[in-house]
Parts: sequence; C-alpha cells; structure tokens
Amino acid sequence: MKKFMLFTGGLLALLILLANIGPMILLGVSVWLLYVIFKQFVKSDSTVGKIGWVVLGLIVLSITFSNVFAVVGLVAAYVLYLIYRSWREEKNEPVVHTVDNNDPFTNFERQWAELNN
Repeated sequence: MKKFMLFTGGLLALLILLANIGPMILLGVSVWLLYVIFKQFVKSDSTVGKIGWVVLGLIVLSITFSNVFAVVGLVAAYVLYLIYRSWREEKNEPVVHTVDNNDPFTNFERQWAELNN
C-alpha cells in the first residue's frame, strides 16, 4: 500500500512539475537577466546609465516575482525527489514473529527442533 501511495504521489508531483515547466524556464531566464543587469549596473560609469539599469532591473524583477507558479513547480520537483529517495530506501528490518505459547503446533515445532539438536 505504501508503494502505491508513493507512486500516486510521484505521479501527481510529476504532472504538476510538467504543467509548470514553462514558468520555471521563465523564472530561470529572469534570474539570469537580473544577474546580467546587475553586472552591467556595476560596470556602468554614468549616472544615467545606472538609472537605466535600475529601471530595467525593476521591470525584470517584477516579471520574476509574477512567476508564483514556478515556485509551485520547484516544490513539486522537490517532492518528487523525496518520493524517489523514499522509494529507493532498502528496508532491512527483521521480521518479528510473535509466539503464542498455547498453540500446540508452535510447541510441537519447538520441541521437534530441540530433539534434532
């Protein structure tokens, strides 16, 4: 049942990730553009140039903040990673059997094992 729930959760996270791949790409491009704008702002010597880069940076920053769906896609990717990691875990827990002393078959098997040793 656990594997089925992990599979269902992983499938849902994958669908959410695929649905938000476009905004995630736009978020990546926006962050890259903000980096380029910052580098150009630092290189600029004139005040008018710096003001222009700041205005352009604010425009790109507003585009970046409008990508809320990209954050949902990133969360879905993280959840998909957690599900994958949980799926791949190997459980080496020993199986514990409870012995009912009143059961005649259990007593017979224990006594038979004692006689064979």
